[in-house]
Formats: sequence, structure tokens, C-alpha cells
Amino acid sequence: MDLVQIGVLGWCASFIGTPVGQEGIFGTGIPVPAQFAHMHLPAWSSYVLWPLYISLQGTIMTGVWVLAHECGHQSFSESEFWNNIFGTVLHSLLLVPYHSWRITHKRHHENTGSCENDEVFAPSTRSDWAADMLRETPIAQWVGITIMLTVGWLPGYLVFNATGPSKYRGKNANHFSPTAVFFRPEEFWLIVQSDIAFFTCAGLVGYAISVFGFINVSLFYLLPLMVVNCHLVLITYLQHTASYIPHFRGKDWNFLRGALCTVDRSFGFVYDSYLHHIVDTHVCHHLFSKMPFYHAQEATEAIRKVCGEYYLKDPTPIATAVYRSFSQCQFIEDEGAIAFYKNVK
Repeated sequence: MDLVQIGVLGWCASFIGTPVGQEGIFGTGIPVPAQFAHMHLPAWSSYVLWPLYISLQGTIMTGVWVLAHECGHQSFSESEFWNNIFGTVLHSLLLVPYHSWRITHKRHHENTGSCENDEVFAPSTRSDWAADMLRETPIAQWVGITIMLTVGWLPGYLVFNATGPSKYRGKNANHFSPTAVFFRPEEFWLIVQSDIAFFTCAGLVGYAISVFGFINVSLFYLLPLMVVNCHLVLITYLQHTASYIPHFRGKDWNFLRGALCTVDRSFGFVYDSYLHHIVDTHVCHHLFSKMPFYHAQEATEAIRKVCGEYYLKDPTPIATAVYRSFSQCQFIEDEGAIAFYKNVK
């Protein structure tokens, strides 16, 4: 269904940007099939329909990203072979190195909430922060949020391991490197395989640009892909970053504590459905990562009753939650078995 919707949306978008007397938005010249030549749209419509298309297409593509993520957890199929085949194909088409991400994401689930070993969104400490007061200004915070949502995934995390744990600092932490510090020697060829699939798809994008032009490829694919990456960072950031979520050090950490210190949120029923409920069933997903996503809603209801006050769900509007977390969750103290995010205020 996701792939059908992507195809239909792409076909519909082929009619945008060719109003009478205008060769597409910003002169892109996207052609209209002859049988639909009479369906010219008003000149102003391009400026409305392209942003609408990019947003919708990016949202549906995020749903495909979620399915590839399920493959990485071996919860899409009972067959490991088919999980890895579909995961490699779908993630590569979205410019994600499948096995590289799958391996480190598995470690994130195994170490969620650990100050030393969590693979992503590992908290900075007060000593890391030093005397950086610029971050306290609202304009700096909005700039930081923009950077996080646009390049936080690629190249931020995949290449530079941004938000990764301090134990990797100064080491090779590039997801495209088979010898990166977080890969075992026996995983070398899996990383090479992922790189081949990734750069093959990147090459196809380059070929498409040479044939159809950069603007056309950007409108149909690259800008929706940026929406996917924005969704990915936004969703995971808010699931793991809030001033009321504790992080644990040493022996005070265990799997159950870490799994319960994640947050369910909602983007609204329609949005949650398109994203296959990865947003509003994340606590369940951390407790039982191999559970197929299509059972997560009913399982969440059961988990909520069992966990009681230990089940975390935050109804704060998303824009408010992002700014609140980014401004309040800047560092933790350098010492202490259980640490909460804070800022200098």
C-alpha cells in the first residue's frame, strides 16, 4: 500500500507546474502527457501543490522507512533472509546503509538509557558543555533545531556519529566504514554489502539528475527524502529526550529501566497511521523489539495497564515539545548513578 501510494502521488505530481504560459515551477518544464494537456493548472498552484506533494510523499516514504526498520529488528517476516533482502532494498532506496544502521540500532535497543553505552542521543555532561552560554539564547536554539532536523541524520549521525556516546570520540565512527569502532570483524562484509547497495542507489539518483535535471529530481525525490530524514530525527529525538527521563550509569542501568525510559507521543491519528504507529507505541517497541508493528497498539494497551505510572506518554504538542526538550535537555551532571537532563538555569 505504501509503494502504491508513492507511485500514485508521483504520477499526480507530474501534472503540477505546467500552467498555461509557464514551463513549470521555476522553469522546470515537467511535461504533461498529451491526453491531459487540457488540464493546465493556474500559475499560482505550483507554489501550493509542490509543498503539499513533498510533505505527503515524505510522510508516506517515512512509512516505508519504518517497514525497513522492522526488517532490521527481524520483525517484518519470520525469515531472516527475507527480512534482510527487503530491508536492504527499501533502506537503500531511501539512502540508508541497511546492515550498518541495523547493527548499531540493535545496540541502541540493548543499551537504551545508559550514559556510557547508548548508541544514539547519549547525553552530554556538564564538563562537555563548559561555559557555552550561546546555546541559552532562543535564536541559537531554533538554529540548532533546524540543523538537527535537516542534517542530523545524514551526514550528522551516519558519518560523524553526532549524538553518539563519548567512548567513540576520536575513533572511526563512520557507518560507511567496515572497520568502524562499533562493528565486529565478522561484520566486515555486511557493511561492504550495505555500502554497495547504498552507493548503487546514490548512483541511480545521480543518473536521474543527468537525465531529468536536478530540480525535477529534487522535487520528486530529494525534498521528500529530506522530509523522511526530518521525521526520523524528530521522532527518535522526542522519544528519548525529555527533562523527566532519567539516564543511568554503571550498575544502576539495566535493560528494563532503559526500555521504560522512552516516551510514547502522537502526531495525530492520520499521521500515526501513515507512520505505522512507530511514534505512539515506542515503549512497547523497546520492551519487545521483535513484535510485529501491527500488534503494537493492542500490546501497548496491555503494557500501559501493567506498568501504571511507569508507562510514559506525553501529549504535549510536537512543536512545543521539540523546543522544550532542546532548550532544557542540554547536559547531565558528570557524576551520579541516576542523572536527569538540565540546562545552566
